[in-house]
Amino acid sequence: MSLSNISSLSRSQMVAVAGGLAGAAFIGYCIYFDHKRRSAPDYKHKVLENRRRQRQQETRGGGSVGGGGGRSQQLPNINNPTEMQAFFLQEVQLGEELLSEGDTEGGVEHLANAITMCGQPQQLLQIFQQTLPPQVYARLIETLPDARQRIMQQLRETDGSGPQMMFMAPQNADELIDPDLE
Repeated sequence: MSLSNISSLSRSQMVAVAGGLAGAAFIGYCIYFDHKRRSAPDYKHKVLENRRRQRQQETRGGGSVGGGGGRSQQLPNINNPTEMQAFFLQEVQLGEELLSEGDTEGGVEHLANAITMCGQPQQLLQIFQQTLPPQVYARLIETLPDARQRIMQQLRETDGSGPQMMFMAPQNADELIDPDLE
């Protein structure tokens, strides 16, 4: 393009050409910046750390059963067996998932919630004793009274009078240990 061709362009055509050049420059800068970012030696570590931090922020919520480290949800309606079963299954799933990710405290907390809300905590504890590492199982037994107290408190706040539940895990952790399994 010679100087005479540029002057023959209308004002709108010049604005369009300038906009196109600015857009191309911006896209070129984005590609350059992305390449530089991805080729940084600590890129993968930063991405994994950001994902972990984001996951933790998403899972923290007010008024939930969990104490802050793991994913959790509101307590179900204790008069609705379907909600109770869904809550139980989700707490077991979340507990197992957190344990597999290396978050022992969060995993144990959710498993304790599941045991507390379970209709047959002895059988569930037997399964966990056989499948969990001994130190995780011991931590689970230690966590049960706190989980029971936390859930009972939240049920009192929700219900107003407190639940009359027969299926809650025993308050004393020693009642949960079957000597035949040790």
